[in-house]
Amino acid sequence: MTSIPHDNPGEPDPLRALDLTRLRRRTSMKWRTYPEDVLPLWVAEMDVPLAEPVVRALTEALALGDTGYPAGTGYAEALAAFAAARWDWPGIAVERTAIVPDVMLGVVEMLRLVTGPGDPVVVNSPVYPPFYQFITHMDRRVVEDPLGAGLRIDPDSLAETFRRATAGGGRAAYLLCSPHNPTGTLHTATELATVAGLAERYGVRVVADEIHAPLVDPDATFVPYLSVPGAERGLSLMSASKGWNLAGLKAAVVLAGPGATADLDRLPEEVGHGPSHLGVIAHTAALRHATGWLDALLTGIQANRRLLAGLLAEHLPAVRLHPGEATYLAWLDCRALGLGDDPAQVFLDRGRVALSPGPSFGTGGAGHARLNLATHPEILAEGVRRMAAALR
Repeated sequence: MTSIPHDNPGEPDPLRALDLTRLRRRTSMKWRTYPEDVLPLWVAEMDVPLAEPVVRALTEALALGDTGYPAGTGYAEALAAFAAARWDWPGIAVERTAIVPDVMLGVVEMLRLVTGPGDPVVVNSPVYPPFYQFITHMDRRVVEDPLGAGLRIDPDSLAETFRRATAGGGRAAYLLCSPHNPTGTLHTATELATVAGLAERYGVRVVADEIHAPLVDPDATFVPYLSVPGAERGLSLMSASKGWNLAGLKAAVVLAGPGATADLDRLPEEVGHGPSHLGVIAHTAALRHATGWLDALLTGIQANRRLLAGLLAEHLPAVRLHPGEATYLAWLDCRALGLGDDPAQVFLDRGRVALSPGPSFGTGGAGHARLNLATHPEILAEGVRRMAAALR
């Protein structure tokens, strides 16, 4: 393969550390769902080694036999310090936090606190497929409010959706994806404050999935939902899971705004038994001691985003890449290729490259595919070449 130069040769890029031979030894979902001739660029796992501080913390815990139940507020304290340093937000009150098994199970618990069976939950489609699955399985109703121009939240549309969702006088919630998956859209402080104002006007409770918060381009800024005016009754879920590739080490933190304290107080005590103690240890170490590793990763992701744009322009000029500023996911508009609603299936069948199918993200997903660019740049380049070959 042709060598692709490193944008920042003085900094180690975790995305360049592992080759395809080593990656294929992994036994996780990304590397075991498809046959070996398929190049997997789909599910949200990164092709990186673990940050050394995380490895060290886990190794020490295992040597001690420290594999019991999680306890304490160390994770929340580490997240608070990270938020203050990273986002200039000293607003995490540890006494208004709790640990939960992971972000989506935490979302479920928060929705149980603020809605009842049959109540509507608003989402901005296209959006992370498990939003639909978890909401439906807990006997709530999904109400879509499609993203507007530029794949951003449309305040007029959201206001009308909130009005309709609450017209009968019942309870309603808004499950906010911030940063947005799959588009990589980074919501601004103004947009989030508008959301908070609309939620208060219509009596809609906001639950924010902020799992991708650490994964923001170096020249962009993440705004926590609970930091904006009017968000006092909001609830947020955060985790080190995506930022440091710790999906198999389950843990997350729920944060409550000052006006949601009573809601969080009703969280069943047994929910806190669900997180992995090793997960809590790993996430805490990542937040406290592996921010340098994260910085190198973010530089690598940004370089891969630019690389992908160039590769698409060269090999698949009809594909439109949404210019996201966050996550390591790329939202590809393939409608001009004439491949139908699910171009990912064509790329898989003909090119042996796996992407996430657009239709699973709801309204607005047809004709699209999501690509995971958190991999070695040579693997990314090979993926695009395979996609192009699928059209010949």
